[in-house]
Amino acid sequence: MNHLHRFIWVGAASLFVTLSAASGQAFAASSGGSNAQPGAKPKVIKTAYQAKRKAYAKRPSARIVRPARPSDGMRAGLHGATDPLSLRSSVAYVIDQETQEVLLSKNEEAVLPIASLTKLMTGLLISEAELPLDEMLTITQADVDTEKGSTSRLRVGSTLSRGELMHLALMSSENRAAHALGRTYPGGLQVFVEMMNAKAQLLGMQDTQYVEPTGLSSKNRSSARDLAVLVNVASDDPLLREYSTSPAYQVAVGRRKLMFSNTNRLVKNPTWEIGLQKTGYISEAGQCLVMQARVAGRNLIMVFLDSAGKLSRLGDAERVRRWVESIPARPVVPLTENHLDAKSPIFF
Repeated sequence: MNHLHRFIWVGAASLFVTLSAASGQAFAASSGGSNAQPGAKPKVIKTAYQAKRKAYAKRPSARIVRPARPSDGMRAGLHGATDPLSLRSSVAYVIDQETQEVLLSKNEEAVLPIASLTKLMTGLLISEAELPLDEMLTITQADVDTEKGSTSRLRVGSTLSRGELMHLALMSSENRAAHALGRTYPGGLQVFVEMMNAKAQLLGMQDTQYVEPTGLSSKNRSSARDLAVLVNVASDDPLLREYSTSPAYQVAVGRRKLMFSNTNRLVKNPTWEIGLQKTGYISEAGQCLVMQARVAGRNLIMVFLDSAGKLSRLGDAERVRRWVESIPARPVVPLTENHLDAKSPIFF
């Protein structure tokens, strides 16, 4: 028993001596010891908590997200205008294509950048020129965007037919394709741009100006009323209707096969009957959309400019469609003898 007590006492004494020594070393380290030089900074033993706090402080701060550059419409205060449908687009114009009845108008006379809506005029001129669609054209360095620095899947040196380039320009808004179409027009790019402006004047588009065929330049400008005129004419062209509304399109570029999709997801929506469409975006123009579509038995032309969000232009189109569908159908006037005797002509 005495041996057991002695063993416990010796162990406790050894533990006490060890702890005392460790405490003395910690004190010496924190105070610099008796041999520390005057004015020297005391050494500090960092705890695990302090080390964790320092590591957290070194973590990179959250990325600062700067607001997008305001569009020309925003700077002009057009988003302050209201409308019965609470549209997100600062400019909207909806008309009945047959009767020319204006169903909805909002800042329709404002002249703004139109971004890739420009390509609708580009496609119209190429189609009307009846240039061979199977002629092979090559993307050159001249087709590379120096205005906005945008990228393209069509590399310099890629060769496609004129028809393929036109399809990609209208469907997926391919900038190099649109530029190549204008560059290879008889007479060159300058002549093509002159033809774009001449066609606009011929159609009565007095608020419209073009400086290049892609829409990357904010100097390509128009109004919703002018664009409705362009959509009305373009929707009569079967080629423009087909190319602009196809959901997807694959092209072979050398040994590569590239699949392109339509920039307007509404063309894949079975509840929509879209005859012609074109989207557009640059920061100065905001999100833009023009369409010719059949809604509630009526062929409508819709123009939305300077929409605030990426999907809001599509949301505005949906709001307009639901609103038009809610309008009671006009009563059909029966054809009677009195109507036949009327002086106004009747067309069969």
